[in-house]
Amino acid sequence: MEKKYIAAFDQGTTSSRAILFDAHGRAVASGQKEFKQYYPKPGWVEHDPKDLLGSLLESWNAALRAGGIRAEEVAAIGIANQRETVVVWDRFTGKPVYNAIVWQCRRTSAFCEYLKAERAQFIYERTGLPADAYFSASKIKWILDNVPFARSRAEKGELLFGTVDTYLVWKLTGGRVHATDYTNASRTMLFNIHTLEWDGELCALFGVPMRMLPEVRPSGGDFGEASSELLGAKIPICAAVGDQQGALFGQRCVNEGDVKNTYGTGCFLLMNTGRRAVRSENGLVTTLAASLSKPDYVLEGSVFVGGAVVQWLRDEMGLISSAAESEKLALSVPDTGGVCFVPAFVGLGAPYWDSDCRGMIYGITRGTGRAHIVRAALESVALQTFDVVHAMEQDLRANISRLCADGGASANAFLMQFQADVLGVPVERPAITETTALGAAFLAGLACGFYKDLDSVAQSAAVPTVFEPKADDAARAEKLSAWERALDRVLLRKNG
Repeated sequence: MEKKYIAAFDQGTTSSRAILFDAHGRAVASGQKEFKQYYPKPGWVEHDPKDLLGSLLESWNAALRAGGIRAEEVAAIGIANQRETVVVWDRFTGKPVYNAIVWQCRRTSAFCEYLKAERAQFIYERTGLPADAYFSASKIKWILDNVPFARSRAEKGELLFGTVDTYLVWKLTGGRVHATDYTNASRTMLFNIHTLEWDGELCALFGVPMRMLPEVRPSGGDFGEASSELLGAKIPICAAVGDQQGALFGQRCVNEGDVKNTYGTGCFLLMNTGRRAVRSENGLVTTLAASLSKPDYVLEGSVFVGGAVVQWLRDEMGLISSAAESEKLALSVPDTGGVCFVPAFVGLGAPYWDSDCRGMIYGITRGTGRAHIVRAALESVALQTFDVVHAMEQDLRANISRLCADGGASANAFLMQFQADVLGVPVERPAITETTALGAAFLAGLACGFYKDLDSVAQSAAVPTVFEPKADDAARAEKLSAWERALDRVLLRKNG
C-alpha cells in the first residue's frame, strides 16, 4: 500500500497526541488524550506509565478515525516526549517497578542541594547541567533506594531505565529495542555531552548501574518497528527526540544563532549554538540538538510553570472554564490592577534554580477581581521568559533580534503580544504551533526518505504571525520593576 503519511507521537506532561502529516508537512488528522496527574506529597509529581502508553494508543486510533486513514498508509513514526521523566521497569515482564517520576518532581531536592555544594562543577563540566532535581539521575537513584529490592535487581541486570521515549519504544517494539537519542540522554545528568557517551563516574556518583541504560542513537534513525498488535500495522519508528529539541527542529532552527521558545506546560527557550558548547554564567544549561548524525549544541533555559498556570486556574481554582477564556478575561481589564503572580509551584527554574521557593500572588486589594488574577498569571509566563532571554543575552554578549514561539499556549494572542512588549523584539508564531510534533515528523520523514529535505516541506515555510512590540520603554520598565520586586519576595536567597 502507498505510504502517504508520517505519524508524530507527542507524549507530553499532561496529554498525549498523535498527529498525521502528509508529504507537504501539513497536519491532516490528530487525536489527543489527557491523563491523570498524581501528587503523592507536596512537590511530588508522578504518572502511571500505563497511562502514558494507553493515552498514546487512544490518540493514535482517534487520529486514524478522524482522517479516515489506514495504519498501512503510514510510512514511519517519530516520537517526541517529555524529557527528564523517569521510568524503571522489569526487563522480562515490562512492568514498571514504580510510577514514572515526572520532570517537575522535587522529591530529590535535598540530595541535589548536597551535590551543588560538593560536585556542581564536575557535573556541569561533563553534562552542561546544574545539579538539580529537574534532571533524571537523582530520580533513578530515588527509585533504586526506595523501592524494595530495586537496587539489587538493577545490579543483576533485571531492571531497565528509560526516559519516556525509551519506555515507549520498548513497549511499541515488544521489548526488542532499548534505545534513546542524544537529546534525551543529554538531560539525564549521566551523559557526557562532549564525548557523547554515558559517563561511568557520573553513574557511580548517582549509584546507577550502567547496564540499566539504553543505547544512544541520533534523533533521526532506526528505533525498531512498532508491532501491528498495538498499531494495526508494522510501522518503523524512525525518530525519537526530546520535545523541546523537537520543537527547535520543527521551527527549522538548525543554524547557529536560531532561537525559539515553546509555551507548553513549562516554557523552554533554546538557541542553536552550532559546534560550540557555550558555558553559561547565568543559570542556563548546555545540551544537545536533534539531528540525523552528530548533534549541534544548544543553550537552554527552562521555566517550570508556563501553560500549566492556566491549567491550574481552570482545574484547581475554577477561575476559568477553558484556556480560551483566559485570553478573553485578560483583555477585559486594562492591566492587572497591581497584581503580580509568581507561579513557583515547584520552585523556579532558569536562571534562578531555586527549588525551595514557592508561588505567590502579590498586590491584591479589595478591588482585585478574577480577571486581574488571570491576566497576572498570563503575564507571569512572559515575564519568566524575559528572565531567561536576559540571561541568554548576557552569556552571548549579544541581543536577540526576534523570538520564534510555538506550543499550545502560543495560541493566546494576549500572551504573545505581551511577550513582544516586555522583550522589545518581534515574536513570530508559525502557522503550525505544534512544532514539537512537526519536528518529530520531519526527523522521521527525513530518516526514512519520505521527505527529501527540510526546504522541500512546503507547509513549514508558511507565513508566521508576527507580534510587534507596542509598549513604550517607560511602561516596559515599570512592569519589569514590579516583577523584580515580586521575585524578591519569593526567592529564599533574598532576605526573607
